[in-house]
Amino acid sequence: MLGRIFTVGGYTLLSRLTGFARDIMLAAILGAGPVADAFFVALRLPNHFRAIFAEGAFNAAWVPAYAHVHGEKGEASAKLFADRIFTLLFASQLVLLVVAWLFMPQAMSILAPGFTEDAERRKLAIELTRITFPYLLLITLVTLYGGMLNVMQRFASAAAASIFLNVSMMMTLALAAWFPGAGHAAAWGVLISGFLQYFLLAGDLARHGGLPRFAPLRLDEDVRSFFKALGPATLGSMGTQVALFADTIIATFLPAGALSALYYADRLNQLPIGVIGIAIGTVLLPEMSRRITANDHDGAMKAQRRAFDFTLLFSVPFVAAFITVPEAIMRALFARGAFSKADAAAAGATLAAYAIGLIPFVLIRSAVATFYARKDTATPVRASLTGIAVNVALKVALMGSLAQIGLALATAVGVWTNLLLVLFFAVRRGFLVPDRAWLLSLAKFLLTGVILAVAFWLIARFSGSTLGSMHFRDELTLVLLAVGGTIVYALTILALFGRRWLVSLVRG
Repeated sequence: MLGRIFTVGGYTLLSRLTGFARDIMLAAILGAGPVADAFFVALRLPNHFRAIFAEGAFNAAWVPAYAHVHGEKGEASAKLFADRIFTLLFASQLVLLVVAWLFMPQAMSILAPGFTEDAERRKLAIELTRITFPYLLLITLVTLYGGMLNVMQRFASAAAASIFLNVSMMMTLALAAWFPGAGHAAAWGVLISGFLQYFLLAGDLARHGGLPRFAPLRLDEDVRSFFKALGPATLGSMGTQVALFADTIIATFLPAGALSALYYADRLNQLPIGVIGIAIGTVLLPEMSRRITANDHDGAMKAQRRAFDFTLLFSVPFVAAFITVPEAIMRALFARGAFSKADAAAAGATLAAYAIGLIPFVLIRSAVATFYARKDTATPVRASLTGIAVNVALKVALMGSLAQIGLALATAVGVWTNLLLVLFFAVRRGFLVPDRAWLLSLAKFLLTGVILAVAFWLIARFSGSTLGSMHFRDELTLVLLAVGGTIVYALTILALFGRRWLVSLVRG
């Protein structure tokens, strides 16, 4: 499992690094003004639907169902099952696309109501969203193909696909003079990347398993079982996305730049979520599905516990950095061109609020895997809906006094509520046993994070007093934080956990 995690995590890391290069270009060219706000609405709307219906709900129901049919009934039955789901998926997404195109002005009034008072920003957001929305159809098919490849133990192409989004947007931004505006250039980059990702996954699947084809629709036992899991999974995957979606809606009422601050903060927050949380969750779900199908429940529990340890090991440094020195990170990465130091300060404060919920953000995929692997998509819904209720209530309470920082803080509290309830249900069902060794490990990770946070604070103060007004001061500070933090973290992990624990974690 470790090798597959590093495959997915490695490609996801490369995707995030190219994503930062893309965001640096976006910040320098679009800044944090009205055009940037309009584009980020156009980017967020299809991405929210994708995260809920494609990578979220669909993947949670599809991977265990396909793994079960493939393992129990053979390759021919699995192919027929895939053909029928492909047909239904393509038809539903095509209808959604046509409806979105036709009723985009009405949809924008609902999804970005704050733009109603700004005719130019509203008009631009409608134009850009009509360009980006077909990306949803393409990326949904990419998710279908990626799930099939994951069951075949092929993870590389699905993990690498999102790199095309960043490269495509950078290319269109570099050619922005050929488009009506920089916002249009970025939007076309999103759509072009959808085609590139589709052809990458379609080519890999065609070589190793055969592409699904259109098939007559028939609600046989396997299809009915899939939809029984898909409904609750859709509700379950909505927790985080509804929170972010609410951020988008509410932020349109806030002063210009709030949406951009949320975007850049979320982009950094998504680095560990994607590289660690999603990578480990992607590998863990088919692994647990396979073990549970073989009645190896102890092995499934051990795989999940190991996934938790990996997740915390790689996540703690991000939490410590994002809470302690967020503004320094934002200045070093984005404060140039049209993106001012004031914009960096606003985005940094928002990042710190998001980071309070970073641990549950990265753990939730691994936590719900124990239910999804057992085809129980209903139980996580109860936790998710409770988290949504807490989240939205806090957004309404905090948006006036804290603006976009309040929105991010509410998201963090909501996702903590979600995770703690999922863990409670798992323990009550006997799917997770919080023994003394695991609780001791959690305490050690907490202590490690505190030590690292203190180290980051001291390094930042030293840098501020030593580097003064030196050129590239912010960039040098980020280098010092990275190098010093790595040394402190490695020594602390070795001191608290010991070399034997690390070796056992790697070897399993």
